Amino acid sequence: MATDIGNFFKSGHQKSNPMDKIVVKEGGPLHGHVRVSGSKNAALPVLVSSLLVGGKTTFRNVPGLMDIHSILSLLGELGATVHRNGDIVTIDATTIDCVEAPYDLVRKMRASILVLGPLVARMGRAKVSMPGGCAIGDRPIDLHLKGLEAMGATISLEHGYVEASAHRLKGAHIIFDIVSVGATENLMMAATLAEGVTTLSNAAQEPEIIALADVLCAMGAQIKGAGTPEITITGVTELSPAEADIIPDRIEAGTFMVAAAMTGGDVVVDACEPKHMEATLKKLEEAGATLEVGIDSVRVIGPKTIKSVDIRTAPYPGFPTDMQAQFMAMLTRADGTSVIHETIFENRFIHVSELKRMGAEIGIKGKDVATVNGVKHLSGAPVMASDLRASASLILSGLVAEGETIVNRVYHLDRGYEHIETKLRGLGATIKRVKE
Repeated sequence: MATDIGNFFKSGHQKSNPMDKIVVKEGGPLHGHVRVSGSKNAALPVLVSSLLVGGKTTFRNVPGLMDIHSILSLLGELGATVHRNGDIVTIDATTIDCVEAPYDLVRKMRASILVLGPLVARMGRAKVSMPGGCAIGDRPIDLHLKGLEAMGATISLEHGYVEASAHRLKGAHIIFDIVSVGATENLMMAATLAEGVTTLSNAAQEPEIIALADVLCAMGAQIKGAGTPEITITGVTELSPAEADIIPDRIEAGTFMVAAAMTGGDVVVDACEPKHMEATLKKLEEAGATLEVGIDSVRVIGPKTIKSVDIRTAPYPGFPTDMQAQFMAMLTRADGTSVIHETIFENRFIHVSELKRMGAEIGIKGKDVATVNGVKHLSGAPVMASDLRASASLILSGLVAEGETIVNRVYHLDRGYEHIETKLRGLGATIKRVKE
């Protein structure tokens, strides 16, 4: 293993301490410009795709996040040479001398399962620790394994590990029982080096799928239909190194837009991709925000009074589950009652109890329906983040809550937001990180 990512944090990227806290005080409306970082959810599979290639691949606009650090550490463990300079990452996977992704690395991030398909496709075998559970619900890897089996791989589950092997994967028609971003990414990568044609039906349509397909095609893959429910991949014998830019993070962009709306601010979110955010933008307008949409920016002017809106999360192009917690935070201050249906993950209302500690009025029916009655005031309080997007929702609530809000477990936040407190402070928020 050769890597210089040990210096990852020396280039300004924030190292997460489980004991750190974010302290937020009520302030006025946010104003100014904020620049969006590269997408975590796009960067992870794109970085993993380097395993398919002998030679150096270069990726720009890579965000400085703990999940990125974890996946680069895993690639280094497998034998790749990894270098990072600012937001540019170069990976040379010419020599892969290990095909095992150990528990100590995989447990930190479920996306590590994405190495399974590329390793089997290129090296003929892989051994990857089972990812385990997740705070926001069970996310099984059955679809990944069934797809690889359909392509001729032999799969075994022993001692907490998935072992897969194949002399060469074969093209197959794979129909997903449910839409899965991770399974679509994993099998699309595996199919690039398979013999024959692979068709993925009921495939995920997210912008991150298109971004991965674009990178794979730049490497020489033959892929059609990315961004539609049916993707066709014609396998090739080898791929070549390529360069690519990571697309903007649509969830980070949406989070700042909600911050602008709920504080009654006037914020321009720069370096974003509005066409990836149509469902989010529509709901912001319904809530009363005024939007000025540019080619790569959105100006958000918050309303005097937030209107109640109903939300149902759904796979892309529907309303993203990763924006549900942030909108719930905003709707706690709305005029009227909002109903939120969460259809993607069964435990994604864990943040409700913490919002209620701040004075929110939220009722839960079953596991998937939340009724939010808007209140005039929230009160600052010590709160505990349960997952990445819950962390963001608590910070957003702290921006408008009377007094001081202390958000604990900010290591969740550092998995998906690059210096969010610095960016919010640049917009006028009273927020700081307290290191322990």
